Amino acid sequence: MLITTPITAALLRGALDLERTAHGLLPHRLPARARAQSADGQLAMAESQPSGVRLALRTRATTVELDTLPTKRVYLGAPPRPDGVYDLLVDGRLTAQATLGDGNTVTVDLATGSAEHRTGPIGTVRFTGLPDGVKDVEIWLPHNETTELVALRTDAPVEPAPDRGRRVWLHHGSSISHGSDAASPSTTWPALAASLSGLELINLGLGGSALLDPFTARAMRDTPADLISVKIGINLVNADLMRLRAFGPAVHGFLDTIREGHPAAPLLVVSPIYCPIHEDTPGPGAFDFAALSTGKLRFRATGDPAERAAGKLTLGVIRDELARLVEQRRAEDPNLRYLDGRDLYGEADHAELPLPDGLHPDAATHRLIGERFAKLAAF
Repeated sequence: MLITTPITAALLRGALDLERTAHGLLPHRLPARARAQSADGQLAMAESQPSGVRLALRTRATTVELDTLPTKRVYLGAPPRPDGVYDLLVDGRLTAQATLGDGNTVTVDLATGSAEHRTGPIGTVRFTGLPDGVKDVEIWLPHNETTELVALRTDAPVEPAPDRGRRVWLHHGSSISHGSDAASPSTTWPALAASLSGLELINLGLGGSALLDPFTARAMRDTPADLISVKIGINLVNADLMRLRAFGPAVHGFLDTIREGHPAAPLLVVSPIYCPIHEDTPGPGAFDFAALSTGKLRFRATGDPAERAAGKLTLGVIRDELARLVEQRRAEDPNLRYLDGRDLYGEADHAELPLPDGLHPDAATHRLIGERFAKLAAF
């Protein structure tokens, strides 16, 4: 007979807020105050997808069941997206994986931007054959599916996993940090880097939404952390959000806000990885509809390189400006450092491991970036 254990904040790591729903609990990666300050549907989707969020238990259980209600996204004309993956780790090692076909769906027409919502059933992921004896069990939730937690059942009592004394790493970035095209939630590059470095991850990688929003900076300011990193650039270019005149002050303001809550914590500013379409060509970015017509998802840059003279941003412009700003600030902030994203994934890496859709790294490249970040960040 299985035991039902209420899912509470004590059993969860990596979420900044929990919303009570009609079915259970919905983890959020931005607090309610931040969510209330944006009407952007892209951000609402991204922050509710639980990248880095996991159940962390200590138990003797050999069977674990988790009822969830995922929300899956279908993009008309694009290749089907695989179901989100649940990773089960035992004492830090990936031991089993599961997927869930049930759940809600949101069908998006890429040509018009319209979306149709369809309600679906709650489903169950089941893990059996876990090793006997006391162990720490983590269930990493799908990084790319909004996931309501409904019920947790085990064949032995559970309690929150103990604090292992690990330092907390708070990271913010774009869809690449969110985990786009990673194989599973514990193999996104931030999750891999955290594992290799022995850190507790809070991942604020927000697909399409690393836009220097003040409410994100305030969320980081107010979140306890020992180590902090911010990866800045690609979304500002492909959203064509601002010009160079606004970029510098926005970066200063973002970092100033973080420093209000973390005045001396190591803070690493990371510029964009190599991405050919936007190295010297401004945004906005767009879907490549010619590729979509053949069933392939690709992105393209629609700006004109000549527009850089008018202050439009490219990845090259952003790297130069970030390096300059960090060097300027280091005169008063010795715990601030800069990392060129091309040291994580550069032009030579692209020749060997090209970005499949022109924008996002695949599973092998996530591993490469995670391994390099763990070494170069030297947290």
